[in-house]
Amino acid sequence: MELEFLGTGAGVPSKSRNVSSVALKMLDERNEVWLFDVGEATQHQILKTAIRPRKITKIFISHLHGDHIFGLPGLLSSRSNQGGDTPLEIYGPVGIRDFVETSLNVTGSRPNYHIKYIELKNGGEIFNDKTFKVEAGLLKHRVTCFGYRVTEKPRVGELQVDKLKKYNIPNGPIFGQLKSGDTVTLDDGTVLNGKDFIGPDKPSKVVTVISDTRYTPEIDRLSKDADVIVHESTFSNSEKKMAYNYFHSTATQAAEAANKASAKGLLLTHISARYTGKNALTLQKEAQKIFKNTKVVNDFDIYEVPFTEKRG
Repeated sequence: MELEFLGTGAGVPSKSRNVSSVALKMLDERNEVWLFDVGEATQHQILKTAIRPRKITKIFISHLHGDHIFGLPGLLSSRSNQGGDTPLEIYGPVGIRDFVETSLNVTGSRPNYHIKYIELKNGGEIFNDKTFKVEAGLLKHRVTCFGYRVTEKPRVGELQVDKLKKYNIPNGPIFGQLKSGDTVTLDDGTVLNGKDFIGPDKPSKVVTVISDTRYTPEIDRLSKDADVIVHESTFSNSEKKMAYNYFHSTATQAAEAANKASAKGLLLTHISARYTGKNALTLQKEAQKIFKNTKVVNDFDIYEVPFTEKRG
């Protein structure tokens, strides 16, 4: 899994930061991309990446403020023109369906794929299949706002082909049977138990995305033991009062949440325009005093999960 940041600014776009959007790329795990928020011009940002809109299958909206949703109508329309004809799911607060459908209807836009809306009123499990589970939690913003916890379930270990070389097994169905853990009898009578040739299960991974919010205990639940937390950090702690008044978080509060959750890494986003250029490192240094493995992210930064920077 990889996180690619398409917009890391707060409120309005600036020359260096677009507004909120982050892609969770799961190409190896599911051949899919999930988006968290779709601020204005997200599709323009995508054009500068290797992301293909047709791979986007789920969109998770934190809340209905414009800097988090104004990019949706354009992206949904363009997806039709770029080979995206598979269904898409949009999760978010009540009202997200009205916003999208009104925008598409007024402009005469008709995507050639089905859009399923999952409007949320409360937190809890919102998606669960064989490979992933997603939970939502109510945050504390001026409007209804959700944070999300994505859990990849443990994956079966890989077939250890090197250990099988001495048996001279030809490529074919036998490898598939062994990979499934079945017992196989070879032509010479040798009996192989597939379980003896499978590596250890790959542990689950957890990604938590916390958008605009004051502190709330729900952040602790969503963030517990996360491999990485993406957390809004609109202000420094010197502006703690302003952060509280505007229902936002400081870098210190984000770091305290990561530390309390025993997370492995913290990525700070939703950066106020007052922290331009190297000034954003003020937030990073502030957070690192509490939680060392913290980075302030920039547009187009990519991080592997668990927390490993690929490009910045």
